[in-house]
Amino acid sequence: MKINWGTGIVIAFALFMTFILYFVFEVQSNSKYDNDLVVEEYYKHDSHFQEEMARIQNAHDLQYKPSIKYTENGVKIAFPTTLESDKIKGNVLLYRPSNKKFDFNTQISLSNSTLFIPKNKLIKGRWDVNMEWQYDGKKYLTKEVIYVD
Repeated sequence: MKINWGTGIVIAFALFMTFILYFVFEVQSNSKYDNDLVVEEYYKHDSHFQEEMARIQNAHDLQYKPSIKYTENGVKIAFPTTLESDKIKGNVLLYRPSNKKFDFNTQISLSNSTLFIPKNKLIKGRWDVNMEWQYDGKKYLTKEVIYVD
């Protein structure tokens, strides 16, 4: 049986489509691949995007910004000493991009202008830290990425 070049192209195309469809079905049906959305209510979250950008800009415009650092004992969030600690309200979301089961929120309660999150609450890897806070009625949003080792 002789195969001409047209038949060869059709066979190659059919094999390629079969290959791609196999992987699509494998990823969708296998439980080891996590297909969750990053944000549960995507459209609701997207409608507040401009407000979020304004809060990020407010934080960026500060002369002295809060710092989020990972130390050997945990995550240390230090606010500038020029801000009065008792007027700072808000929460800190530690978001684990690889597995939402490890995400958690912490209310901001400062001692000596710092908030400390102990290492035993964190697992190794990447963490996205989103800190939503207010000071004197003005809202701020600070985002950082830290790596726990």
